[in-house]
Amino acid sequence: MEGEETEEVSWSRETVPKVLRIVSTRLPQRDLVSLLLVSQWIYRTLVSYPSLWLAIDFREMNNAGNRLIHALSLPRYQHVKQIILEFAQDIEDKHLELVNSKCSDAIQNLESLNLNGCQKISDKGIEAITGVCPKVKVFSIYWNVRVTDGGIRSLVKNCKHVIDLNLSGCKNISDKSLQLIAEHYPQIEFLNLTRCVKLTDHGLQQILLNCSALQNLNLYALSSFSDETYKSISLLSHLKYLDLCGAQNLSDEGLFSIAKCHSLVSLNLTWCIRVTDAGVIAIAEGCTSLELLSLFGIVGVTDKCLEALSRSCSDKLTTLDVNGCIGIKKRSRKDLLQLFPHLKCFKVHS
Repeated sequence: MEGEETEEVSWSRETVPKVLRIVSTRLPQRDLVSLLLVSQWIYRTLVSYPSLWLAIDFREMNNAGNRLIHALSLPRYQHVKQIILEFAQDIEDKHLELVNSKCSDAIQNLESLNLNGCQKISDKGIEAITGVCPKVKVFSIYWNVRVTDGGIRSLVKNCKHVIDLNLSGCKNISDKSLQLIAEHYPQIEFLNLTRCVKLTDHGLQQILLNCSALQNLNLYALSSFSDETYKSISLLSHLKYLDLCGAQNLSDEGLFSIAKCHSLVSLNLTWCIRVTDAGVIAIAEGCTSLELLSLFGIVGVTDKCLEALSRSCSDKLTTLDVNGCIGIKKRSRKDLLQLFPHLKCFKVHS
C-alpha cells in the first residue's frame, strides 16, 4: 500500500507536470488561460513555466483594449515578446496610452506587435505603444486608413531594430514614410506595401537603393510605378519573394533587370499585361530557383516561355499559374509532369 502511495505521489509531482507542460505548449492561448481555472495546482504548475506566457493573443476578441491592460498587469506576462491584436475589437489609442503609462515594464522585451485591422488606432496610438517597446523587430498594421507618415515617424524613432514591416492597406502613408524606412531600416528584410496607393517612384526608389537586405517585397495592387523603377529591383541581391500583381507598367525590359535577382523563389506577375515571352524567358534563365510563378491574366505569353521554364526551373518549380494565358495550350497532368516533375499546383485557363 505504501509503495502504491509513493508511486502515486511521484506520478502527480513529476509525471503529470511534465505531461501538462508538453500538452500546454500546443494549446491556443484561450484554452491555456481556461486551464488556469481548473485547479490551484494546475494554476501554479502552468504559471511556473515562463515560456508559456511569452505571447498575448487577443485576435478577433471583444474588449481587447481592457483585456490587454489587465494581462500586462499580471506577473506571468512581465516578459512578453509577442502581442497579437489582429482584428480585435474595442482597442483604441487610449488603451495604448495606458499601456505606455502603466505597463511599460512588461513590454520592454516585446519583439513582435500585430495591430492588423485595428481601425481605431491612429498615429497617436502608435507613438504611445512604440515609445515603450524599443526591441520590436516585427511590426504589422495591415489595413489601417488612419495611420499616416506621422505614425511611421514615431515607429522609426522608437523602434530601431525592425526587420519585418507590414503596411498593407495603409492608404494614407506617402513617399515620406518610405524615405523614413529607407533611412532608419537599411537592415529590413520583409516589407509589405500592398495597396499603399499614395506611393510614387521616388519613394520606392529610396527603398530599393538603401534596403539591400530585403528578402520579401510585396507591391501587390500598385500600378503607378514606372518600368524604370522596377528595373532597380535588381539591386536586391537577397530577394526571394516578390509580388508585382497588377504592375501594369512592368515590361519585358523591367523583367530583364529583375532576372538578376538570382535568389528569387516566388514571383507573382498576375495581370502584368505588358509582359511577353521574352521577359518570362529571362526570368526562367536568371532565376533558376523559382518554386512559384504566377502569370495569371497575361495574354502575351505562349508555350515558348513554358518550355524555357521547363529547361531552367523544372527541378524546383512546384506552383505555376497560367490561368487566362490564352497563348498557352492545355495539357494533361502527365504532360505537365514531364515538363515539371515536382509540380504540385498548376492552374490553366478553362
